[in-house]
Amino acid sequence: MAIEALSVSASSDRAEAIRRQLADAWGAMGAAWGVAPAIARVHAYLMSSQRPLTEREVREALGLSHRAASLALNEAVEWGLVERVPEPRRVGRRGPAGTAFIALADHWRWFGRVVAERKVREGDPIVAVLERTAAEAEAAIAADPRDTELSALRDWLVTFLAFVRLFDRAVGLVPRVEPRDLERLLRLLGEVPDETVLRLVTLVSALDDADVLALVSSLSRLSPAAARRATKLMNGVVRTVGR
Repeated sequence: MAIEALSVSASSDRAEAIRRQLADAWGAMGAAWGVAPAIARVHAYLMSSQRPLTEREVREALGLSHRAASLALNEAVEWGLVERVPEPRRVGRRGPAGTAFIALADHWRWFGRVVAERKVREGDPIVAVLERTAAEAEAAIAADPRDTELSALRDWLVTFLAFVRLFDRAVGLVPRVEPRDLERLLRLLGEVPDETVLRLVTLVSALDDADVLALVSSLSRLSPAAARRATKLMNGVVRTVGR
């Protein structure tokens, strides 16, 4: 029994060390996601712990001050990465349960929330700044239409704004997709060879915009049953035409 207990204890120590290493690495990468390192560390530690933990437990495990731990946990809750839950009752403790924190187990759901929060915090403000700047350039040109440098700047701003809007819209669609649908879509994409994806991109680029948009619009209006029939029919047509 003593040997077994020692083995379990050693295993738990190794698991805890791995959790802390992951938290540190996740925190270092947090900046690339636009997430503060402390928030990312807390998120990774809670995810890998897979159980509710109190602020004190998180603080002591990651070596944070009470203020730093509280701020990081509250921010993680605001980001939608972590949820507040009742603290698990412990033997010998009286009174109501306190507050604990647990990471969302559904990775696709918290990923969507990160994307949505980043869009609100970063994407939307960038679009607003570019819109305002382009409007200022347009107004300046109206006052001095012979300023060629100002005209060139206005044209660049309009082009860049269109690019940012397209990217922002694409990012904004991610959190609107149901997590299971997003998971399946990316899983299916992962099973398609890169060469096939690139050939498809080349094929679509060779088609007229109007034809592609009309096809996409028609497909989106099909019922699931009709889409299945259309898919089988299209597979047969493509095989025949490709011979």
